[in-house]
Amino acid sequence: MAKRLIRHPAVQGLLARAIALYLRLVWATTRWTLVGEEHARAFGDRPMILAFWHERLPLAALGWRLLARRVAQPGGRRAQVLISRHRDGRLIATAVRPFGIDVVHASSSRGGAAGLRGLARILADGGVAVITPDGPRGPTRVAAPGVAQLAALTGVPVLPCAVASSRMRLARSWDRMRFPLPFGRGVAVMAAPIAVPRDGAEAALPAIAAALTAACAQADALAA
Repeated sequence: MAKRLIRHPAVQGLLARAIALYLRLVWATTRWTLVGEEHARAFGDRPMILAFWHERLPLAALGWRLLARRVAQPGGRRAQVLISRHRDGRLIATAVRPFGIDVVHASSSRGGAAGLRGLARILADGGVAVITPDGPRGPTRVAAPGVAQLAALTGVPVLPCAVASSRMRLARSWDRMRFPLPFGRGVAVMAAPIAVPRDGAEAALPAIAAALTAACAQADALAA
C-alpha cells in the first residue's frame, strides 16, 4: 500500500518539490568554494561535458548553480543531464529543474544510445551536457563507455567534477549516495579537461574514471 502511494504521480510531485526546497535550504546555508574555476572559464562560451560519479548526484545540482554564478553562461544556458527513464529519474528531474538543470531521459539499458545522440545535439548547439558515467545501476565508480564516446563523437573534452560538503549523510544505496546537510562547507572541484580523440574513446576511459575519483578525494579533503 505504501509503495503504491509513493508511486502515485501526485505524491511524486510533492516529493520533488520537497527535495527542491531542501536543496535550496542547503544552498543558502552552506559556505561554497569553487576549485578549478579556470577550467570552467575556458568553456564559458563553448560546449561543455561535465562528468560526476553517480554518488554525487544530489550535490551536482548545487555544484552547477555555483559554477553558473561564478562563470557567466551565454544566454543563461542550462545544464542537460542524462538520467534514467525510471520514476526515480523523473523525480530527480523535477527536483533539480529550479537549479538550472534540464533532463535527457535515458539509461544504459533503455534508450542509452538515443540519450547520447540527444546530448550530442545539445553540444552541437553550444550547450552543457552532464553525465554520471557509473549510473544508473553501477558498479560504483566504474565508468561506462558513453562519456568517452560522447567526447570522441563531438570533439568536446570531458571536465571531471566532484562536489562535497563537510556535512553529508550516506545512503544505503549501491553507490552510497551522498546527501548534503545544511550549515556546512561546500566544495566543488573541476579538474583539468580530458580531450578524447575521435578513435580514442576506449583508451581515454581509464583516465576519465581516475580523474573523477581524484576530484572526489580532493573535494572531500577540502570540505573536511
